[in-house]
Amino acid sequence: MMTFLAAAAEPGAFETLSKTFGLHGMFLVAQVVNFILVILVLKKFAFGPIQEMLEKRHDRIAAGEEKLKHIEKQLAESEATTAATIAKANEDARRLINEAKEGATAFTEQKAQEATSQAQQILAKAEAAAKADRERISAELKREFGRLVADTTSQVTGKVLTKDDQDRINQEAVASVGS
Repeated sequence: MMTFLAAAAEPGAFETLSKTFGLHGMFLVAQVVNFILVILVLKKFAFGPIQEMLEKRHDRIAAGEEKLKHIEKQLAESEATTAATIAKANEDARRLINEAKEGATAFTEQKAQEATSQAQQILAKAEAAAKADRERISAELKREFGRLVADTTSQVTGKVLTKDDQDRINQEAVASVGS
């Protein structure tokens, strides 16, 4: 750096610099004019549209942030409404469950009473059927017993019994079994 300043202070410094760095006056002026033209063209056709696009993007981002704030506010309101609705629904559900339990209890009691009465009717019918079966079987047994006694008597006595004899023996046998 010192050599550069020392060279600039000496006469012919421009010539030394131009030789060292290859600077030529006309080319330098042309390059400066070209540089300025490129900057102007870039500003007009590149930086301008880019700057405009960035402005639009900035505006869209700001509008999006506003919408986001609005949506967050609506979301908070919606959550509050939803929470209230859920609380009401839970309360209604509890009430319905309690009513259903009470109804089920009453229904169960009613069905239990119906089942009990049906069971009693079935038992009564079964007892009546059993009694009828017992009486029928008893009558059959008495007839069979009487027949067996008559057959045995005819075999023991060796005589053929008449119908009247068989009926009398049957009645006597049935009377003795019945008592």
